Amino acid sequence: MATNTNNPLPLEKGLWLITVGLAAWMIPGAGHFLIRERKRGVILFAVITTLFAMGLFVGSIGVVDWVSGKIWFYAQILYSPAVGLIGNITKHGGYPVYGRPCDVGQIYTCIAGMLNLLCILSAVYMAYCGRGEMIGHEEEENNG
Repeated sequence: MATNTNNPLPLEKGLWLITVGLAAWMIPGAGHFLIRERKRGVILFAVITTLFAMGLFVGSIGVVDWVSGKIWFYAQILYSPAVGLIGNITKHGGYPVYGRPCDVGQIYTCIAGMLNLLCILSAVYMAYCGRGEMIGHEEEENNG
């Protein structure tokens, strides 16, 4: 399938793709929700959030450590920017740790982040291909 490289992506569609990607990163599943894939968005939110919460449950908030576990933190931050807030809490210490934070809990939270990265890419790709609809544009098509 040949693509026309002389015609760049319209600004409106480019901003839409960025919006979908940022929404999918802020809240897992929100990107799919924006492109009218509501069931998929809810399922992704439930699965990824449960996986991340289980990681926090197993190893407490000590699993998010951007001082001594930077590589792990890079995978965890893909879950949501809220991980950065948890990282600020753990940076200063003084929090109770229950369990072993550098063990299974860290792996669960990292897998949740990497899974969310796949979902971000999926939402942006689906928006790019037109599988979902831009919010507000379905009325124009029905009226026109």
